[in-house]
Amino acid sequence: MEKKAFMAPDPGRLRLRTATRAVLGIGSAVALCGLAGHSLAAAVTGGLAALLALFTVTDATVRDQVVTTAALPAAGFPVLAVAAGLHGHPAARDAALLAVVGLGVYARRWGPRGHALGVFAFMTFFSAQFLRTTPEQLPELYAAIALSLAAASAVRFGLWCLERDAPPAPAVPPLSGGGGLSRTPTRQAVQATIGAALALLAGQLLSDERWYWAVGATWWVFVNTTSRGETLVRSFRRVLGTLIGLGAGVALVVPLHGAAVPTAVLVAVCVFGIFYSAPVSYTWMMLSVTVLAGSLYGVLGVLDTGLLVLRLAETGIGALGAVLAVLVVLPVTTHATTDGWIQRALRCVHACTEEAAARLAGSPAADPAPRVAELEALLGRVRLSLAPLVHPLSPLRARKARARRVLALLDACAREVRGLAAVAADPEASHDERLGAACRRVEASVEALTAHRSQGHRPVAHRSAVHRSAVHRSQGHRSQGHRAAVAEGASPLTGPGPALVHLHGLERALADLAAPLHSSPRAPLAGV
Repeated sequence: MEKKAFMAPDPGRLRLRTATRAVLGIGSAVALCGLAGHSLAAAVTGGLAALLALFTVTDATVRDQVVTTAALPAAGFPVLAVAAGLHGHPAARDAALLAVVGLGVYARRWGPRGHALGVFAFMTFFSAQFLRTTPEQLPELYAAIALSLAAASAVRFGLWCLERDAPPAPAVPPLSGGGGLSRTPTRQAVQATIGAALALLAGQLLSDERWYWAVGATWWVFVNTTSRGETLVRSFRRVLGTLIGLGAGVALVVPLHGAAVPTAVLVAVCVFGIFYSAPVSYTWMMLSVTVLAGSLYGVLGVLDTGLLVLRLAETGIGALGAVLAVLVVLPVTTHATTDGWIQRALRCVHACTEEAAARLAGSPAADPAPRVAELEALLGRVRLSLAPLVHPLSPLRARKARARRVLALLDACAREVRGLAAVAADPEASHDERLGAACRRVEASVEALTAHRSQGHRPVAHRSAVHRSAVHRSQGHRSQGHRAAVAEGASPLTGPGPALVHLHGLERALADLAAPLHSSPRAPLAGV
């Protein structure tokens, strides 16, 4: 179980506020559907639409978020109509669902908006299977979705717009290269479609009524994963979260027998848990999702322990389908994905340093703050990519030690960059030629760390000598810079001294990265 769900920091209580707002937005949507006289199925559909709008719409600006939210019905309504009309035609229904899976994953190439529309389209098809939607229900469901999206938008963009005062999140494009099947979205679309096909066939053998849970598990395993290692870890966490959630469902949901008020309270707690835990723990998020699904089945009057066991089995099948797809179909190794994110993070380190040096030199246009935010986002992608290697169950000890070392040193780089940016932001900060020289050494270090990716690995003995030399230079520069700053009477807060300290600390971290990045991934990491 992931303890970080409880221990992870929540700066500005953002996760807490986002989760609370989600409960308010989804609760308002369901309440309005009830006041409008909609059926239980329509209220559930509307609540799901509100949840997806609040959960998946992650554009960088509020304006783009509004546009994406308004576009959700364009993706969901046609899919809902197709799904409702194909219940009696299994072959056509299955083909349509696989097409939605492939197109939904491929749409991620258009960034956050494409991702949100793809998820909404898939979940609309999924909900049609869950609720056994018929064509006669479509007008009421369309009205419920529209009303729910309006209610969620009123809360998110009007009553409690957390994003308005927050700086826009930096856009981090996915790792894509070349064309055709070499592009990440295309590759993932093929993998997800094949994985969903395997899950669909196996799920139908297990149950001809609840098979869609297997396809849903495959779909969500592919969300925000790019390598086979990430997919393996996500699959494990999905099954684990579902298993624990089923235990909680037996203890909490079954005794309620669908009673309206206590079930509504439990659903609100589950919604809060989904939004609060999603950024830090996929396992805990899946626990909340599983209890929420059980609560809905209880309200619909079909819940029993046999159904919960079937839910676990279908989830396992779906996770297995995703694993087989990423292992066999156009696999992307964890090393290749991690390598790409690390390169981008290192180049961003240099860009941050360059902006800070320019700001210290007096350039009013230079601003390292956006680059620092971009670096934080890139480090998040590095951590996600390295998660399979640092997982407690990973048997690869050498690679686990290397991955932890890389994460620690990249975090050190981020700390020094943040400190440098803070010094540069001070209007009284001064500049001298030593800052420029230190920045050039940082640039050289970054080039040395990234150049080997395209030129091949250098001999280990030569790398070790270069690494030791770089460390000695960094230590010498750090002590000389400190002494020079003090001797020249530089202010401890605004003179070049603090900036030099951060730059020399950055040099040291970059020099230390040479060992884990330049040696064989499977070799023991000497000196750690």
